[in-house]
Amino acid sequence: MSKISNVLLMLQYLENGRKYNIKELSDKLEVSERMIRVYKEELEKAGIYIDTLMGPYGGYVLNQSVRIPSRKFTKEDYDFLHNLNVKQEDKEKLELIADKVQGIYFDSKNENIELKDDIKSNYNILTRAIKEKRKVLINYYSFKHGNQERIIHPLDMFLYNSGWGCAAYCELRKDLRHFELKRINDIKLLEEKF
Repeated sequence: MSKISNVLLMLQYLENGRKYNIKELSDKLEVSERMIRVYKEELEKAGIYIDTLMGPYGGYVLNQSVRIPSRKFTKEDYDFLHNLNVKQEDKEKLELIADKVQGIYFDSKNENIELKDDIKSNYNILTRAIKEKRKVLINYYSFKHGNQERIIHPLDMFLYNSGWGCAAYCELRKDLRHFELKRINDIKLLEEKF
């Protein structure tokens, strides 16, 4: 299997919350123990942190929920949706769907549609903050209040119909809130823990 296939398969094994030692993972993936360490480093570069338990009964444990975004749209899919001839009453809904696809996934530089770089960056910073239990300062746009700076305590990432979101405690509102990653204009990982 390719390196990326093995990395994803290793992530799939670790998602169940069970501890795997390096030998078990290398046997399952049919690679060397050294490659398992390389895969762990690659996942951590992508913002997916795996805990290492030391000692004779140690191993790797994934203590965060990870949902890998589905990347099934291509530029041709987007063009098809955008140019589809439908009844007038359905045209507005279809244009809204095409705009959602473009707003979240489309990058005109790429042949295939992938997460925009700013959303990918926000995702990586927030998953790191969840793992390390660190506060995050964001500049967030809401329809009601416009742009506001907020300090949040990120708890979980989730995928919903219009894109990636983060469930977090908001210090400004003193309550749990959901934040859409596409509405985060600026983000900074703080040293302060929560």
